[in-house]
Amino acid sequence: MDSMAGHGLMVRMGTVWDRAVEVLRGRANILAPIAIGAIFVPSVVNRALVLFADPASRTTAIVAAVVALLVLLANIWGQLAMLAVATHPATTRDDAARQATVRLLPALGVILMLGVLFALALVPPVIALMRAGVDFSQPTAMQSVPAGASGFIGLYTIAFVILALFVGARMLLLNPVILNERRGLGAIARSFRLTRGLTWRIAAVMVLFAIVLLVPTLAVQSIVGLIARLALGAESLPVVTFLASVAGAAVTTVFSVVAAAFTAQLYVATVAENGEVPLGG
Repeated sequence: MDSMAGHGLMVRMGTVWDRAVEVLRGRANILAPIAIGAIFVPSVVNRALVLFADPASRTTAIVAAVVALLVLLANIWGQLAMLAVATHPATTRDDAARQATVRLLPALGVILMLGVLFALALVPPVIALMRAGVDFSQPTAMQSVPAGASGFIGLYTIAFVILALFVGARMLLLNPVILNERRGLGAIARSFRLTRGLTWRIAAVMVLFAIVLLVPTLAVQSIVGLIARLALGAESLPVVTFLASVAGAAVTTVFSVVAAAFTAQLYVATVAENGEVPLGG
């Protein structure tokens, strides 16, 4: 158990945050263009396609699938590039781009595998509902779930959330390991080793970060949406929704940079505690 492990006890989250702030101050001129090009712009393009394209068109469905894949690739590439910049003070923009490009496919493979495992973890509640005779084709199906199935799903959800928080904390360093140590699936075990003794401190940071991200995102979207609706009128709902989405994407992009800086410095701290030096490019 984490409480019995000596590893990680010397890594202080406050120190990691301080170093992350130093990275943001010193390397913002490199991080910002990467985040805008790889996180913000793809998100805006994807949202525009969803809102303005004809949903009944088969061509639209194909284009949407292709764009979604490209957005995923761009986001992963951007995260890797920002991690490269935030991990090593000597890393240039070109260095970061090269490292991110080289490690993009390994990172994609690991993420897809984890996505499949996540999807499989959601199967038991679905099976429970099917066995209880719930008709998913009915809009009100979830309102008539039998007590037995409802109880199981409730307990399963609680256990799933706790486990997801635990696993998420232990795998926070997955991308830094994939990037800096040239690992594929082995990055999962390596991330677990590096975060030993830090699980619940990392989990607390993740929860706090999620709250801090959610509040301003919702606030900015609400304010921009309200102003746009007053200016354009209620009949321009798609445009209003798009503008609100752009504002939300801007906030999310800023926080993605902060998250990259923190994650990179946490990786540096945990590796240094082991007496190692981050490999980098």
